[in-house]
Amino acid sequence: MSLVSDTIIQTDDLSDPRVADFLAAHLVDMRRVSPPESVHALDLERLRQPDITFWTQWHATDTQQTLVGTAALKMLSRDHGEIKSMRVHGGWRGRGLASQLVQHIIAHARQVGLRRLSLETGTQPFFEPARLLYLRHGFRGCPPFGDYCEDPHSAFFTRTI
Repeated sequence: MSLVSDTIIQTDDLSDPRVADFLAAHLVDMRRVSPPESVHALDLERLRQPDITFWTQWHATDTQQTLVGTAALKMLSRDHGEIKSMRVHGGWRGRGLASQLVQHIIAHARQVGLRRLSLETGTQPFFEPARLLYLRHGFRGCPPFGDYCEDPHSAFFTRTI
């Protein structure tokens, strides 16, 4: 598949019903592949907290906009943030969209003065593309951070900014 260049990443207030549906599908996937105690995905209300910036990624044509991806940044401290709710629609995966989202988050993190970005993702085969994506963008495995605990179903990554 080819890289999609005609996408727009924008800060989002989570009011569009298409975003709610997209995130509901994300939660269904997470619950399908991970045990309940290992699902750390945030629902709409938790994503609306003031310590979280949320973005949507849209593929635009002359006639429509299609929601193709989401990502969020949760502030853990003044200089440390956590990537949350990274998702690219299944039909759009493999086209470089997730890399665009990660690069956007890293740029934003630099702009707001963060020194470190971290994330949690799964260890199951379903999450292998995500783990490889983060490694390609300079993230390295790390111990649990924030409120996380050791979990055989969670992989933790971090990188300096």
